[in-house]
Amino acid sequence: MATSKLKQDETRQRRTALLRLRRQGIRYDDERILVLGYASPAAARRDLNRALEAHRDEEATEVSIYRQQENERLDALLEAAWPRATQPTPVYSKDGQVVGEELDMRAVDTVLRLMDRRAKLNGLDMPVKSEVSGPDGGAIPLGNTLAELNALIDNAGQDEPTAEGPDGDTDH
Repeated sequence: MATSKLKQDETRQRRTALLRLRRQGIRYDDERILVLGYASPAAARRDLNRALEAHRDEEATEVSIYRQQENERLDALLEAAWPRATQPTPVYSKDGQVVGEELDMRAVDTVLRLMDRRAKLNGLDMPVKSEVSGPDGGAIPLGNTLAELNALIDNAGQDEPTAEGPDGDTDH
């Protein structure tokens, strides 16, 4: 059975009040929450979870619509740039003679950037893997004692000593 508009509005108002109270840090078992019409703190918690889930669903729908619109725009731009990027055009000499053919490299670059944007928008690229290594590409030493770590912290940010020249001045 469909919920009436009045009931939907009452639920929306109750959830809005519940969200406002929870943002203020009010506990579920507080009288200010229970007076909203919840039978128990557990009922208030379930209702808040329903509200948040509905919001996530709405956001996912909006993101899907945005992604579709952006893909359509990219399609239109790609359609416009594709012929210039894929069909060679004649190259003329100063006297008007055709001396060769070449692709429009700016159009090729545009097509590649459009394709890159589409891959990012749709999550088509593989994640980049990174590896952190220690000195000389080896393992990261983890055996530091607390005293060694404190010494590193104490020395962090200090200027390194500079070499003194024969006359006592430092080299810069």
